[in-house]
Amino acid sequence: MRKAFWAAWAVLALLLAAALACSFNFSTAHFESAIMTSDSAGENKTTTYGTADTFYCIVELANAPDDTTTKAVWKTVEVEGQEPDTVLGEYKIESGNGTITFEFSPETEWPVGTYKVELYLDGDEEETLEFTVQ
Repeated sequence: MRKAFWAAWAVLALLLAAALACSFNFSTAHFESAIMTSDSAGENKTTTYGTADTFYCIVELANAPDDTTTKAVWKTVEVEGQEPDTVLGEYKIESGNGTITFEFSPETEWPVGTYKVELYLDGDEEETLEFTVQ
């Protein structure tokens, strides 16, 4: 009987040590909204751009501690002369609650086609927005 008691305590101690060794990251941070716009103020929602336009993605971040990392990865979907999922640019911002504006300007002109921006919150992909260039 005494051996069973100590064995149970040993198992409990091992489970507790294993739980403490794991790093838990629980956060209630989330995107309340994410939209594509043609302006940095977010007044003109769009999913269609011209070849010389700047892409704007505006995200409303909620329940986020000040060290929350938000990332936007701009990629091709179906663009002539480019492989699908070609990374065009990547931008990270560390912040708390509020509005985050990601913008991406062409070096010369964007090729016509379909593009996307993948939005990440603390390393996890949360949302993807597709848009076109005509």
